[in-house]
Amino acid sequence: MAMARSRTSAETRRRVERGAGALSTEAIRRMETGHDWYRALSAEDRSWVGLVAQAGIGAFVSWYKDPDEHPHVTGDVFGTAPRELTRSISLGQTLDLIRSVVDVVEDEVIGLAAPGDEQDLREAVLRYSREVAFAAAQVYADAAEARGAWDARLESLVVDAVLRGEADDSLQSRATALGWGAVNDVAVVAGSAPSGSAAGVVDALRRAASRLHVEALAAVQGQRLVAILGNLTEPEQSVKALTGHFDEGPIVIGPTVPHLFAAGRSARAALSGLASARGWPEAPRPAFADDLLPERVLSGDGTARRTLVDRVYRPLASAGGALFETATAYLDGGRGLEAAARALFVHPNTVRYRLGRIETVTGYDLTSARDAQTVWIALAVGRLAEQPPRAWRTPGADRP
Repeated sequence: MAMARSRTSAETRRRVERGAGALSTEAIRRMETGHDWYRALSAEDRSWVGLVAQAGIGAFVSWYKDPDEHPHVTGDVFGTAPRELTRSISLGQTLDLIRSVVDVVEDEVIGLAAPGDEQDLREAVLRYSREVAFAAAQVYADAAEARGAWDARLESLVVDAVLRGEADDSLQSRATALGWGAVNDVAVVAGSAPSGSAAGVVDALRRAASRLHVEALAAVQGQRLVAILGNLTEPEQSVKALTGHFDEGPIVIGPTVPHLFAAGRSARAALSGLASARGWPEAPRPAFADDLLPERVLSGDGTARRTLVDRVYRPLASAGGALFETATAYLDGGRGLEAAARALFVHPNTVRYRLGRIETVTGYDLTSARDAQTVWIALAVGRLAEQPPRAWRTPGADRP
């Protein structure tokens, strides 16, 4: 809608046009003296801000000369500056800029207006400043939307790179752009994605993590929701607080690693655990990937197999034959003290003592059914990992 000014005289419009240069100079002077943030800007950014101020006054003059012309504020005023300027100055600072320009024009209105036109010119300035304020808000809203879309794209690329185990320069630059350059104590969490838009699911999880003072990157990949959490001090407690942002089903936490660039290991464990979790219906929610080592081994996870060998089989083998034989006899005998003692020709108290030593060496308590299952599988895969004897022969192969 045009903002007609039928009462304004041609003389006032000429005066406003002639005074445009002086108004621009005074507006910049006031910004320099009245705003610390302006003085702290780089020379390039100050020049861009000055051009915006000049463009604002110039656009006002052009509009004021033609009462029937609707002001195209966004293009005329803010089109002179690069989009990157919105990163240098905030919306509040932009409004400070607008106030400085409007104050200059209002202070000079008496000298610019022809007799009798003062009030009309003042009202025109106020109407135009409103248009400029709305235009500034639109510029920042568009910039925020564009940054949000770009950040979402970067986030998806970072999550995808972590899942593929790519810790290259591109991951580092993208992570730095997202503010993850110095984030420590990182773990990957995997579960089923809830219904709803992917963007909404990711935003909700990220906001919830922020309330826990945890950094989060997330992505929905098909039916799966993957989150990379940073600055974790208590992974289990933090993930428990976020379970409502996953769909029903298992949630698996990968091991905590020092930083994002080592998160590929955590991601592989979390995804392997998620794929294998059906083998343990009673698994806690969330569960650590290491708690699912037996199921991961049965699913063909080579890393899990090597982990069990290194964590259980080799320590027992290195600790001496007594512990290894006791673990084998105890597990093969149905986890009975008396049966294991008879098989080993020792007293039951000796078996009990050795079970305590086994727990110290491996971290697994053989009196627990779950731990016993894990150690039994570890012993089996450890034996399979051993090199077969050189003189391996099929029984009966030497018979005529």
